[in-house]
Amino acid sequence: MSSKVERVTGGYTGKGKFPASSSGKVEGKVSFSILVVDDEAGIRDFLQRALAKTYSLVEVASSAEEASELRSRIHFDLMIVDICLPGSSGVDWLKSIVEPGWTSDVVFMTAFADVDKAIDALRIGASDFILKPFRLEQMISTVRRCQEKRRLLRENFVLHRRIDNFYPKEGMIGRSAPFQQLCQMISRVAPSPSMVLIEGETGTGKELVASAVHKESGRTGPFVPVNCGAISSELIESELFGHLKGAFTGAQQAREGLFSYADGGTLFLDEISEMPLPLQAKLLRVLEEKTIRPVGGEREIAVDVRIVAATNRDLTKEKDEGRFRADLFYRLNVVTLLIPPLRERREDIVPLVEYFTQVLAGQLGLQDVPFDLSDFRELEAYSWPGNVRELKNMVERCLLLGRFPSELLKPGKSDNSSVAGYPVSWTLEEAEKDHIRKVLARSGENKTQAARILGVSRKTLTRKLHAWQQGRESKDQ
Repeated sequence: MSSKVERVTGGYTGKGKFPASSSGKVEGKVSFSILVVDDEAGIRDFLQRALAKTYSLVEVASSAEEASELRSRIHFDLMIVDICLPGSSGVDWLKSIVEPGWTSDVVFMTAFADVDKAIDALRIGASDFILKPFRLEQMISTVRRCQEKRRLLRENFVLHRRIDNFYPKEGMIGRSAPFQQLCQMISRVAPSPSMVLIEGETGTGKELVASAVHKESGRTGPFVPVNCGAISSELIESELFGHLKGAFTGAQQAREGLFSYADGGTLFLDEISEMPLPLQAKLLRVLEEKTIRPVGGEREIAVDVRIVAATNRDLTKEKDEGRFRADLFYRLNVVTLLIPPLRERREDIVPLVEYFTQVLAGQLGLQDVPFDLSDFRELEAYSWPGNVRELKNMVERCLLLGRFPSELLKPGKSDNSSVAGYPVSWTLEEAEKDHIRKVLARSGENKTQAARILGVSRKTLTRKLHAWQQGRESKDQ
């Protein structure tokens, strides 16, 4: 049984009058798309003019059919829909368009409070229910709640992706000339919208540089990192662009991709050279058109994302040998930041050791280990094939052992000198196996860390180990 109660609150009266000011006005415009569906021209005009002061895209429609046509071309974060539409109620229209992959918020408007309709609307996913006539402040508040909810959902998703690898964020530490030149380049290119390609050996801190570019860019959206080499080729498209429910085996519910979560911010594509060639073509289209299409979807979704890519390989060589698309290479290679290896900026070793000691001692609850002048000389004489990551691991080992492990830095003990002991009679495959086993042992059998030191993806390392294991089993049979 329905209960209808008329409510008068002031604000918009249905006679085309506008308030003198809008409390929703802010500096700039928020990246948020809204569709207003109402058969009254006065309300459509009123809301479009008021909301367009704050939000980047506000479209209007006078009927369900017109709204459906707009939705076929544009993704809307929020739809504000009148219950009474010509030919069909707003609730019935919403029921007809709800589909796997639905991500939009919906706010209904009505001239009377109908409890049954309100319950029905909430059951199919409506976010709120506003009575006419309404005050602009009331509508602005509702829109802000929807926008904030979407922002929090995206931030929560990003935090969950990073929580397993959480670690106190290292600062940009260094005083050498090459490091200072790098910092100057970051400050110069960060404010521009241009794409940035970061090159450097494994362990030099490419994600840290990408994060610095984002922080100095002034972009208000989040910094979202993704390791292209750590995601299988079957899933990386879904990770980047999202997918609809049932788009592939295991897709039990719809999910937005990392491009959507990075909207208004920066997407960091680490190990871009590991991206499969078919996906490289799709990424190129996204960079050119600034729209994405979720896996299993038919509609394009506009995104405002700055791309920062990184690689520890020679991308020019990868391009020339056909492993990386030339058109994507030229699209990404607008500005290149080259991170010098630690052996070329030895002046930074001492301040990095001091920084890591302070951070790690606090995290591990251990006392500092004092370093004397001879210790620092040994550190500066070492070649650091694992770069800053290896130095950080060494400091952690010092804290755990309670002493400086100088024996690990002696000739013949370092990561890059182990090949000196290979017999001349060994084949290349035997030398490769032995080297990989030593790096795995040094990494505590951590395949991800070993792959980074070796300069390959974890998938490549796992494939080699599996092939060797199968070969050993076939010989035993």
